[in-house]
Amino acid sequence: MAVKIPQGVRGMNDIFPEESVAWQALEGDLRALLALYGYGEVRLPLLESTDLFARAIGDVTDIVQKEMYTFVDRNGDSLTLRPEGTAGCARAAIQGRRLRGQTPRFYYLGPMFRHERPQKGRYRQFHQLGVEVFGLSAASIDAEVIALSARVLRTAGVTASLQINSLGSPAARLRYRALLLDYLRPRRAELCVDCRERMEHNPLRVLDCKVAVCQNIAHAAPRLVDHLDEDSFLHFNSLQGLLTALEIPYQINHRLVRGLDYYNRTVFEWVTDALGAQGTVLAGGRYDGLVAQLGGADTPAMGFAVGLERLLALQRLQSGVADVVPPLLFLGALEDAAVARTWQIAERLRDAGLSVVTGGPTHFKQLMKQAERSRARFQGMVGGEQLAGAALRLKEQAGNGQWQGSLNAIHEGLHSLGVDFPERAPHTVRNFATARTSL
Repeated sequence: MAVKIPQGVRGMNDIFPEESVAWQALEGDLRALLALYGYGEVRLPLLESTDLFARAIGDVTDIVQKEMYTFVDRNGDSLTLRPEGTAGCARAAIQGRRLRGQTPRFYYLGPMFRHERPQKGRYRQFHQLGVEVFGLSAASIDAEVIALSARVLRTAGVTASLQINSLGSPAARLRYRALLLDYLRPRRAELCVDCRERMEHNPLRVLDCKVAVCQNIAHAAPRLVDHLDEDSFLHFNSLQGLLTALEIPYQINHRLVRGLDYYNRTVFEWVTDALGAQGTVLAGGRYDGLVAQLGGADTPAMGFAVGLERLLALQRLQSGVADVVPPLLFLGALEDAAVARTWQIAERLRDAGLSVVTGGPTHFKQLMKQAERSRARFQGMVGGEQLAGAALRLKEQAGNGQWQGSLNAIHEGLHSLGVDFPERAPHTVRNFATARTSL
């Protein structure tokens, strides 16, 4: 009877080395960039209390109602795999007492989870870079965060267009909500099923619906920017002036509201149609009320998130991604007696910072196949003859370079073939506290 092969969970993907090298290159570039702006990494739990997301995101949003992975643990507590990072970051900042007279700048990098229909570029386990800054309320920090987001895209080699809007203060938005409902109710029958359902609870979501008929209705709706409170109006004007000074082109999108309840004032998205229908690459905004809503002190905040899968897909299309760097040397043992010496040589070369793949013990023909599959720049085979003093032959696999010499002279041989030895890294220093002893 055939054994059934286990299958991965739908919408949750394995990432193999030929793909993960592009992830590592992008993540490394992003970490270096964030350091330039003074952001430090915070590593957040994958699991949070379900109540955190219901309070922060809004219990009538699609995420909370339809998309969260929620379960009850052995203690009877309701836990949820994080569907986004801002709520958890705000919770951590409050719980860790990082907001008292401070203006922390955090970033996080890792998986999020939403139970939605998997499709190209949209998965049930996906990965995000999130950036959050707390304690600063001026439009200047909004401009800096947007400038950082622009640099994130440039770092990835991705081209997109910036759209901005202002949601104003909660009080102004409440007044606008009444105006919007007066406009939408006579047109309710024309709206899609989802918008009919969400209209009474969260009518602003109708404005960013992607269904064509809803978009047409939203296009003629009253504009939120025309009903801002005075402070939000001045804040939005200041932001536009700063973006112009920073030479960041933008477009005001009056239908841009974002899908989460905690946003106020500035919201923004970078969008592109490079992957088909116009889609969001990176998005964020201001959420000045969230910390107080979660029990902390009244603290302004601003941030954004970008999906790494989508960013990498655009990078492949627009600028190309990093490829796997093959090892420098394949070193094979032709027989059991040669294994110890071959492995010793490999370890000493790794001490020198060189990448070495070992193979064997097996016969010459099989080792040659392993060497080819390794894609190493050079290959060499060690057998009884080499142990007895015969020359080791190093050969360039995709070229004509060759060297022959003693096993003990392999460093000099690689030098003669044009190999530069890097500076020693921490992992190359032998610092074992004790040698092995027998009792």
